[in-house]
Amino acid sequence: MTAFALRRRWWPALALVVLAMVPYSAVPLPGLLDGPIGSPGSLQLLALCLVFGALATGYDLLLGRTGLLSFGHALYFAAGTYATDLLLTHAGLGFWAAAGVGLLAGVVLSALLGSVSLRVSGIGFAMVTLAFAQAGSILVQRDPGGVTGGEEGLAATGLPSWAVGIQHTANLYWIALAYLVLTLAAVQWAVRSPIGRVWEGIKENERRVEVLGLRPYGFKLVAFVLAGTLAALGGIVYLLLTGGATPQATSSDFTLSLLVMVVLGGSGTRWGPLVGGVLYTWAQHRLAGLAGSGTIAGLPTALRVPLSQPLFLLGVLFVIVVYALPGGVAGLPARLRRAQA
Repeated sequence: MTAFALRRRWWPALALVVLAMVPYSAVPLPGLLDGPIGSPGSLQLLALCLVFGALATGYDLLLGRTGLLSFGHALYFAAGTYATDLLLTHAGLGFWAAAGVGLLAGVVLSALLGSVSLRVSGIGFAMVTLAFAQAGSILVQRDPGGVTGGEEGLAATGLPSWAVGIQHTANLYWIALAYLVLTLAAVQWAVRSPIGRVWEGIKENERRVEVLGLRPYGFKLVAFVLAGTLAALGGIVYLLLTGGATPQATSSDFTLSLLVMVVLGGSGTRWGPLVGGVLYTWAQHRLAGLAGSGTIAGLPTALRVPLSQPLFLLGVLFVIVVYALPGGVAGLPARLRRAQA
């Protein structure tokens, strides 16, 4: 086995070891992080980056692996977050019991709604998933019975002591890292399995899969439920990181953000959605600080108004990346190798 093959085989394990040691580091990264890598603020941001990288990886099971454009993926993320929060706050359950029920809620909801949504395909499928997500968002914001907190969200009570306080930020970071590893392992196992090969066939030409005697509906439902389950688990981890549930997690904008992450990183690739999720989350937080900085405030009005909007900056960055790297960031190494050749 060549040295290049060995590096290619073992670098994910080495990267995992490095990421696991991040809370013990005091190395500053000026411009990238506000403080040392191991400081509570930096760890919080890095944990969010890992969570959204994992969420984008799970969402790519639908978009990049099976060819299903869903606009309702936020609903299953919100199911894990709100179900766990409601059971903690109103039912008084312990965290692990509430998290188990929250994960089960994501599985059941994705199975039920997926079985209905997948009866149609193409734009019809996208619209049905969007309709379900909008219904869930409206339900949360209307605050029936005063249980969801409405537009203000619902602060979680009864969280375990090891997840509360800045002194335990490292624990939350490790949980986010564990969620990322679990998601990557589940996605890679599924993609390399016989079911994953059928997903690839469905994406390329669903009619040919039917001609071979296979029913695409069942295989697509498996992808839908697996992606929804991973999203619900991500919602539980997000609840620990933020200490509560917010209605923004139920909106269609949340799913659109996941879509942007996948396209930014490279849809249908092994590491692209992860890279896109990390970059998008980091840029969203950093550009929000830049938009409110004194540098932007001192610019002329014609420049200050658009540059003071973080979404405008994110949109410009996204357009530049899409035009410069049509296959996403994941295709950059191959383009560099071709340029060298």
